[in-house]
Amino acid sequence: MMIFAVLLAIQNPAIDMPGYLAVAKEAAVYRESRRVSEEEFIRMSGEPDTIILDARSRAKFDELHIRGAVNLSFPDITVDSLPQTIPSRNTRVLIYCNNNFTNAPSAFPSKIARASLNLSTFIALYSYGYRNIYELGPLIDVKNTKLEFDGVTPNPPRP
Repeated sequence: MMIFAVLLAIQNPAIDMPGYLAVAKEAAVYRESRRVSEEEFIRMSGEPDTIILDARSRAKFDELHIRGAVNLSFPDITVDSLPQTIPSRNTRVLIYCNNNFTNAPSAFPSKIARASLNLSTFIALYSYGYRNIYELGPLIDVKNTKLEFDGVTPNPPRP
C-alpha cells in the first residue's frame, strides 16, 4: 500500500499516460482506414505534397531504405524536429517500418508485432496533430517488390 501511495505522489506534468492511452485508442481506430497496399504506397509516394517518413535509426536507414524516404528517428521526434521535417500538417505522410519487410534482417530487424515501429510512429504523428498519415500495410519480401531502395545495400538481388 505504501508503494502505491508513493507512486501516486510522483507527478510529472511533461508525461501524460492517460492522455497517451486516449490518443492511442483514437489513433488505432483512425489507422484502420489508413493502411495501404504496396501499389497504393508507390502511387501515393509520387504525388505532390507527400513525404515518406522512415522513423528507424539513422544506421538502419543508411543501410537500406525506400528510395526518397526522409529519416527522422523515432526517439528524435520532438516538438521542434517534427515541424522541421514535415512543416505542414496537411502533407501526406507515408510510413513504414522493420515489420514491413522480410529478407533483409540486418536493415529491417523484426520486432514483436505489438511493438512494431509503425504503431508508435502513427500514434506519435497523430498526437502531434498530423492526420494525413498512411501506413504501408503488407509484409513485403525486399527481393520481390516493386518498391525501390537506396542505402549501403540498395536493391537487394532478386530471384
